[in-house]
Amino acid sequence: MDINNKKATRQSYGEALVELGKINENIVVLDADLAEATKTKLFKEEFPDRFFDMGIAEQDMISTSAGLATCGKIPFATSFAVFATGRAYDQIRNNICYPNLNVKICGTHAGITVGEDGATHQMLEDINIMRGLPNMIVMSPSDDIQTKWAVKEASKIKGPVYIRVARLATPIIYDEKTEFEVGKAVMFGEGKDATIFATGTMVAEALKAKEELEKENIFVRVVDFHTIKPIDKEIIIKCAKETKKLISIEEHNIIGGLGTAISEVLVENYPKNLVRMGMKDCFGKSGNAIKLLEYFKLTSKDIIKIVSQFSD
Repeated sequence: MDINNKKATRQSYGEALVELGKINENIVVLDADLAEATKTKLFKEEFPDRFFDMGIAEQDMISTSAGLATCGKIPFATSFAVFATGRAYDQIRNNICYPNLNVKICGTHAGITVGEDGATHQMLEDINIMRGLPNMIVMSPSDDIQTKWAVKEASKIKGPVYIRVARLATPIIYDEKTEFEVGKAVMFGEGKDATIFATGTMVAEALKAKEELEKENIFVRVVDFHTIKPIDKEIIIKCAKETKKLISIEEHNIIGGLGTAISEVLVENYPKNLVRMGMKDCFGKSGNAIKLLEYFKLTSKDIIKIVSQFSD
């Protein structure tokens, strides 16, 4: 991981759409008056005839996407996560998931790292909402490389997919040669002292913590869940059996997110204590993104503290 080489996954999303559009003429992109912020403007500039600005009408955007899917198009419907999933939930449920249509939804600006936009725009429930829907696949990539893979892979999947990306620029973790698979998490290291399960922006923080902990002779492994639904059950059980402590961290409410998904696997297959780091069933606040992560205890330092103190 190169901590000095950073890029926002929303930027990666926009760039990936352009590359996808070049090789697949059925790709169409819809946005809800936020193309500049979501970076779908990049697709608009390259393929104006395949871009649709739906205005501040997210429900209409989703329903229109459903119609386009029935005509053989592969729509990527995009908005801030709080609008893409919250405001348009009924249409996602009944117009896309129920008929299992081939629509991809991207929620940008997820989590508290939206920053100064404040609690109303800091979506902390979208993983919970989306993973509860039948037929929906949920992806939460952690860096530029993985986001571009997720977009390309989503286009190959026949059915609904939700992709969660962030506003904040984060370190690039992977290289171009890295291979990913939907539903299969990526593990860093084989430490026996603890496992840190992470997703999205928190993967970089977990890797920083891993590096610092090794200096104290505490050896952990980090597991990157780029796919939250379907969840990688095998790696969860493997880590539960092989490591002393289990921790999950996410820029999301601890209710219904990654930690909950892992807990469901553990309780059914290998019961073991899991410390869930995330938003403690509360809303965010307006402020600098980095300072908000510190305030809500979602940094590598907080992970280190938990690993050092937590015991079975």
